[in-house]
Amino acid sequence: METLKQKIIDFAKKDGIDLIGFAAKSRFDGLDERLNPFSIFPEAKTVILIGKRICRGALRGVEEGTNFGDYALFGKNWLEDEFLALSCYNLTNFIESNNYEAVPIFPNPSDLEPSGIPVAPGRPAPNVYPDFDYAAVACGLCTLSYNRIVFSKEFGSRQRFHMILTDAELESSPLLEENVCDGCGKCAAACPLGAISQTETETIEICGKKFTVGKIDYSKCKVCENGAVANRFSPNSAPDRIAALCNRTCMCHLEEDGRLANKFANPFRTGETWQIGSATTTIDRSDEQANVLGGAFSKTGKRGH
Repeated sequence: METLKQKIIDFAKKDGIDLIGFAAKSRFDGLDERLNPFSIFPEAKTVILIGKRICRGALRGVEEGTNFGDYALFGKNWLEDEFLALSCYNLTNFIESNNYEAVPIFPNPSDLEPSGIPVAPGRPAPNVYPDFDYAAVACGLCTLSYNRIVFSKEFGSRQRFHMILTDAELESSPLLEENVCDGCGKCAAACPLGAISQTETETIEICGKKFTVGKIDYSKCKVCENGAVANRFSPNSAPDRIAALCNRTCMCHLEEDGRLANKFANPFRTGETWQIGSATTTIDRSDEQANVLGGAFSKTGKRGH
């Protein structure tokens, strides 16, 4: 007889979900209650993380410096708010049709301040926003890169996630053994503003796995005009760097080194990259202006890798 977990996997595949992973409650033991999904549903037994890919073509206009809006839609806003949200809703309903409760969770920044006060002693203040990077590792889908972005074996950084909590007890996915990022440091070398340290690092531990990550000056990322964009939910949170020069360089390296399962007939980067700003240049613009995707940029002749 087909197990519920396999039914969920089969349904997800038919619904166009590219990635799915499972993690038992025990994998979140010790995680701060404000970052822990089980603060939202204490009776839950399993976290299910589902992901859809960011198509590589959504980054093409940014790579060429000629079109930025399509990434904002197909790589970010529409992908999270519509395409993936519908899949999350459908899978939630499927689980509940199989007699288990399912709670859909949207990926808000986990560092948002509480917007209310605790409703009772011993409960965290609302709203609790789970740490999706932690969950991506705990569900066996990703490892954490030097650039502090979660990488999957299938797509590297090119995916967005939604979460489902369920009181169905489902077997956990195995954690990824090998780190997808090889620590080459090309992301740090490519950053025109020097936001990613090439020498200062720290260790982040998730489910017993330790990741070496570079220290990042996010105040520089917030004024980066090389593809980084402001966090659309909170200007105080770290910006979205999936389309930034640092991460596009990561993507090129992972593809060239054959580290990703999603392969292409032709390389993503074949010529010179453009870049704006330098580590010694002060960009005199507001955060909002600096993170608007748009404008015509010329190539500098400097390579990103």
